[in-house]
Amino acid sequence: MNISTVRFFMDQKIAHRLDGDGPPLLLLNGGLMSIAAWDPIALPLATAYRVLRCDLRGQLLSPFDASSRRDSCSLSDHAADVVTLLDELGIESAHVAGTSFGGEVAMILAADHPHRVSSLCVMTATDRLTPKMRASARALATQARAAAEGSIGGGTLFRALASGAFSERWLASQPAGFVEIRARLFDSLPPAFFFGIAAIMDALLGLDLDARLSRIAAPTLVIGAGLDRTFPPEHSHAIASAIPDARLEMLDDCGHAAVVEQPDRITALLGEFAASVAVR
Repeated sequence: MNISTVRFFMDQKIAHRLDGDGPPLLLLNGGLMSIAAWDPIALPLATAYRVLRCDLRGQLLSPFDASSRRDSCSLSDHAADVVTLLDELGIESAHVAGTSFGGEVAMILAADHPHRVSSLCVMTATDRLTPKMRASARALATQARAAAEGSIGGGTLFRALASGAFSERWLASQPAGFVEIRARLFDSLPPAFFFGIAAIMDALLGLDLDARLSRIAAPTLVIGAGLDRTFPPEHSHAIASAIPDARLEMLDDCGHAAVVEQPDRITALLGEFAASVAVR
């Protein structure tokens, strides 16, 4: 298996990593994820696919210039960044899978740049923002800016996120102090990371997929989580209903962070779905 180091391209410094050989498979991060979070899924899939991962603009390895504090990037801008990355790597079309925020970018990519998407997998995402979701995104953006400016610790932000990202069942299975250990790691992250989170939350506020979902032509798998408190399961059902001929798989005993809670199940679903598309 061929494994590349993390690379950067263009002025935007979009960090990416390639593993393996075979048909291209692109994995798009959730809002607070980074490339390494996909390891339990990406590395097994790299035995059959050329797996591409990237940190979207504002994420840990692709930070905004923290000195400006005014950087922004819409969901369509993120999708355009992905197209540029594919161009740089000479990839005409890829299987595309995104979770949470990455799922939103993946749907826009499939709708606006259909020839770049061989198949689409959307995990724990939403078709729209409810007033509750919008308020939560605004609150997280405010906390992220406060963490960037040092008025609160980054761990405060992680504690706020943990209750919505992980199911109580999964948290109970983790070693004692799991949340606090992760919170302390967040305390050590640089200001640019938190400015990036704020920008990602701002981009999410502009979510509007009503005109796009029916235009998606790629074979589509939607994976929802029965215990998802961030984007509850009815939103996965709505996405699957709006995208023509989409298939829906529900992970009933899983929270929003499905790629963390059930990586083996996600790996199997992604591999099986991409293989089924290849033989159509």
